[in-house]
Amino acid sequence: MTTTFQAIVVDQVEGKPVPQLKNLTVADLPAGEVLVAIDYSSINYKDAMALTGTGKIIRSFPMVPGIDFAGTVVESSSADYQAGDKVVLTGWSVGERFWGGYSQMQRVKAEWLVPLPAGLSSESAMAIGTAGLTAMLCVMALQDAGVHHGKILVTGANGGVGSVAISLLAGLGYEVTALSQRPDENRDYLMGLGAKDVIGGPEWKEKPAPLGSQRWQGAVDVVGGTVLARVLSEMDYGGAVAACGLAGGFGLETTVMPFILRGVRLLGVDSVMCPKDRRMAAWQRLASEFAAPAQAQMQRIAGLGEVMALAKDFMAGTSRGRVVVDVNR
Repeated sequence: MTTTFQAIVVDQVEGKPVPQLKNLTVADLPAGEVLVAIDYSSINYKDAMALTGTGKIIRSFPMVPGIDFAGTVVESSSADYQAGDKVVLTGWSVGERFWGGYSQMQRVKAEWLVPLPAGLSSESAMAIGTAGLTAMLCVMALQDAGVHHGKILVTGANGGVGSVAISLLAGLGYEVTALSQRPDENRDYLMGLGAKDVIGGPEWKEKPAPLGSQRWQGAVDVVGGTVLARVLSEMDYGGAVAACGLAGGFGLETTVMPFILRGVRLLGVDSVMCPKDRRMAAWQRLASEFAAPAQAQMQRIAGLGEVMALAKDFMAGTSRGRVVVDVNR
């Protein structure tokens, strides 16, 4: 197969990562059991970091970024997939250690894929993407911890994980408060997703007291750092925090007081390091619970050639919702 296709390839030039839109052939692709014709990918925070050279997201060069994608199997040496199957890939270090979704074709390991859930198109799957899958896993973690109602805080609310989490939690009857860096600017958007209130301010960047007023029965935190420390200090007795993000840093300056005196539970959520049956259960719930109107409200479509410019918006904190990448546009 010698078909030429386009991909964003990041290489090092004088020690700095430089992304370029290039023409490739199937022979250029890495080894793997399944060759996929990609329809859609998306832009996530890690993708933006990779494209702008922020941090050390890319582990080897050259690299095709894009931590998720949806498309159609072209060829497969795996018994799990046949030509014509619709599939989704989220996580598994694609776009970091292995070539990812910013390409019209990609070859990957079969274990990284899951069948596209019934009722979802490839576009809808990427409106959900890794961010939406992570949001659903956070909801499931809170429910497993017995948090089935009450006041829930969602941090990093205008991002992909936060936006989907608000929509899902509101649909399940929780009273959701959204925490945003720009609460006034994002209020209409977030309340349109189902948030009852939108908060935020400079105090959320300051180190909190060991214990604050009890405000939340549960929380979805996608920021970490100081924000997570404050969320923990404000949890109700017996509350739980599903934490899935590190945008605010790896450190956590808190005390044992929320955990001992209030019985707060910190639930770590990772969309890759969880069993396949749980990932599949999350996708099935997303197919039935993430309403089409919410998808339409929080997503916008971009072409492959627009991705590099949009990555700068992500790093500047001016992007919101989900940016779905039509790799053939």
